[in-house]
Amino acid sequence: MSENTAELPVVVIGAGPAGLAAAAHLIDRDITPLVLEAGPLAGAAVREWAHVRLFSRWGELVDPAAEKLLAPTGWVKPAEDTYPSGGDWAERYLQPLADVLGEQVRYDARVTGVSRSGRDRIVDADRDAQPFVVHYGTADGREQRVLARAVIDASGTWSTPGPAGGSGLAALGEKAAADRITYRVPDLKDPAVRARYAGKRTAVIGSGASAFTALALLADLATSVDGRGTHATWILRRGISGSTFGGGEADQLPARGALGLAAKAAVDGGHADAVTGFRTDAFERDGKGRPVLVGEDGRRLDPVDEVIVLTGFRPDLSFLDELRLGLDERLQAPVELAPLIDPNQHSCGTVYPHGVNELSHPEKDVYLVGMKSYGRAPTFLAMTGYEQVRSIAAHLAGDHEAAERVELTLPETGVCGGAGLFDEPVAVEETGGGCCAAPATLTIGAATATATATAPAPASATSGGC
Repeated sequence: MSENTAELPVVVIGAGPAGLAAAAHLIDRDITPLVLEAGPLAGAAVREWAHVRLFSRWGELVDPAAEKLLAPTGWVKPAEDTYPSGGDWAERYLQPLADVLGEQVRYDARVTGVSRSGRDRIVDADRDAQPFVVHYGTADGREQRVLARAVIDASGTWSTPGPAGGSGLAALGEKAAADRITYRVPDLKDPAVRARYAGKRTAVIGSGASAFTALALLADLATSVDGRGTHATWILRRGISGSTFGGGEADQLPARGALGLAAKAAVDGGHADAVTGFRTDAFERDGKGRPVLVGEDGRRLDPVDEVIVLTGFRPDLSFLDELRLGLDERLQAPVELAPLIDPNQHSCGTVYPHGVNELSHPEKDVYLVGMKSYGRAPTFLAMTGYEQVRSIAAHLAGDHEAAERVELTLPETGVCGGAGLFDEPVAVEETGGGCCAAPATLTIGAATATATATAPAPASATSGGC
């Protein structure tokens, strides 16, 4: 990196929890950040699930470097043992943090491309010495670009939900049925949204925390005066086993465990029927225009009025196409990180804390962090993102000892398995429920001061659990 390049800012893509924490850690290291946020406010994606309550407490959702920036402003940290909604998180933490950063955050700035200045992905010559060039569009349609010494992509995966189709592609007829489908947990406190589901039959596709949330909300609606007749059909690609409903009372994140128990109560209470081993192949319509789901095995389910698809999220890599990324062919996560988070091997809280070494790519000084770093893996925790950006900021500042030091403790219990995997329920049951059988705490790394990593993304933001 040339002397001139070293004076450039580090561009951070996304003003969500991980992106703003990255900016705070960079400032703490005397490095100038420039945060480009596609939305009009901080935490734009978080605001889209403002109605969903997180299953981590406030004390686990505030990054230490961010709190250090906020303290001189008179900001008061919310009570540590309370649980915020997505709206609370955005309004009481993310926006105040962005306000402190001031002009270092640009809103309505949607990144459209990242490359090396004067070098496409083919060119080797003098590549690492060139700054990054980041192109972005503004709300009024203008095209802008900025040079950067490094790029931290914290844009998340919220904008690219998974389809209903069991193959990973949209099922036949899925796009045509868009008027009856949502890919988000609905806000049933909104009168218009509530009317859409009240007294109706709704299919819920998915097996993670988001699906648990939707089932619990629909069950609650079914017991209300205006919701009589509300019923859910819960569609699982797997069979039901001891791990289907997560860690329950053994979960070290009690509110996360409660989600699974609420979903189980919806089924046990007759408010939802479970259809197992069903991988959606097509959407058809009955004589009344209602969706009829058809499985890969030819099964046809009874017609429903609405469909809620909660099959996880995937990263948008289109604007990074000119960079040399090293991504796992299955998860679309950094190759060194992928074995640590692979849901074929890992579940619950068994993901090791990690930092700059696991997040590096063949392209020097570009990093995917936060939910985006996990690609399609469903088990991301927000405090994992805070640890990621702490490590990266230390590395960019030349403090390699701090960059490689682990400062995180993770709970080893919770949601087991990932969406879309082919489970072997008998084997799981024989081991007492897999990783969810008993709580434990996993600490990795040198004996250092640690932060408890029980801070997730919302139930509605991932397919598998956070």
